[in-house]
Order: sequence, then C-alpha cells, then structure tokens
Amino acid sequence: MAVEILDMLGMKCPQPVLKIAVKAPQMNSGDILEVVGDCPTFERDVRVWCQRMNKIFLSIRDEQAGEKRIQIQF
Repeated sequence: MAVEILDMLGMKCPQPVLKIAVKAPQMNSGDILEVVGDCPTFERDVRVWCQRMNKIFLSIRDEQAGEKRIQIQF
C-alpha cells in the first residue's frame, strides 16, 4: 500500500477532480491518495467523484487558511 500526495492548492474546481481522475489509473488497489486543496467546492466535488468511481472517501482534515486534506483509498 502506497500513499501519494497531490497538491491542488490554488486550483479552482473542476481542476482538482480532473487531476485525481488522471492519477487514478496509476493507483493500485489499497493505495491512498492524499489530496490538498482550497477550492470552495473541493470537498463536495471529491465526495461525488469517489461515489461515482466507487472509491473510498477515507477522511477530511481542515488545514490552515481554508485548505482541506482529503484521503481517498483505491
């Protein structure tokens, strides 16, 4: 199981979800993708993507200055 980090700070939606979709084929079953973003709709968009793609939305943590750190399990 690997953990990879994607920094999406400063990117406006839908860019973070598009970058997650590009990264997804490189992830193995059980891997965790940690995504950091600050777009206002970031959390909602990632939750919807996980539901549609049948991935596990593991956790969300509020960081500084409106940033969120989301973990997705593949």
